[in-house]
Amino acid sequence: MRNIKLEIEYDGTNYCGWQVQTHQKHKPSIQDTIEKVLRKILQEKINLIGSGRTDAGVHAKAQVANFKTSSGINLNKLRWALNGLMPDEIAVSKIEEVPLDFHSRFDAKSKVYRYTILNRGFPSAMLRNTAYFYHYPLNVVLMQKQARPLLGRHNFKSFQASDNKERDATRTIKRIKITQDRDLIYIDIEADGFLRNMVRNIVGTLIEIGRGNPIDMKKLISLKDRRKAGPTAPAKGLCLMKLNYK
Repeated sequence: MRNIKLEIEYDGTNYCGWQVQTHQKHKPSIQDTIEKVLRKILQEKINLIGSGRTDAGVHAKAQVANFKTSSGINLNKLRWALNGLMPDEIAVSKIEEVPLDFHSRFDAKSKVYRYTILNRGFPSAMLRNTAYFYHYPLNVVLMQKQARPLLGRHNFKSFQASDNKERDATRTIKRIKITQDRDLIYIDIEADGFLRNMVRNIVGTLIEIGRGNPIDMKKLISLKDRRKAGPTAPAKGLCLMKLNYK
């Protein structure tokens, strides 16, 4: 038995996310799409384990997944076969054999997400699927200042997607960086884990702050009230950039 680790890049625009979601059954999932191709190549049942879910419309530069197989196929040949049979929106960039006890989700130490905002007076045809077009001017310096209280270990319930279940909302944000390159604003967040819609809710709140809404981020964290935070930013601006395993 072998344990194979994949690093995967994908454009999530036309997918329901990494896993099948009950309200998005009419769209394929990234996981199911790759599993079907693996089954075709290896002629055996494959259970592909992802490092975590990405929602509908969210992208990945380096999603990590692993699966076990009894096949002795050469890994370079397997990568070529995968990329030859998969849709153009999905590509395997790296493939390697790892110890049998490796688990792409449970062994991850941190994840890095990037949110991209196109901040100018007109949209971009080229970036329409990968950046959130926001035409109101944003004060990046103010956004940077109010992002600082997010660092560290907190209860992030104010940024947790609302549902009817009580979930542990404690996470550690290790790094948050907001930079601007001409019309593009990048928000990079590294944490030991993320709640559902956590990054998009943080970004939506930072956008409100950038517009001049007097939100005190430190106070907002202590309130633990999703209703007090900003709106959820669109999925298309979000990309999973990196998984850290050391």
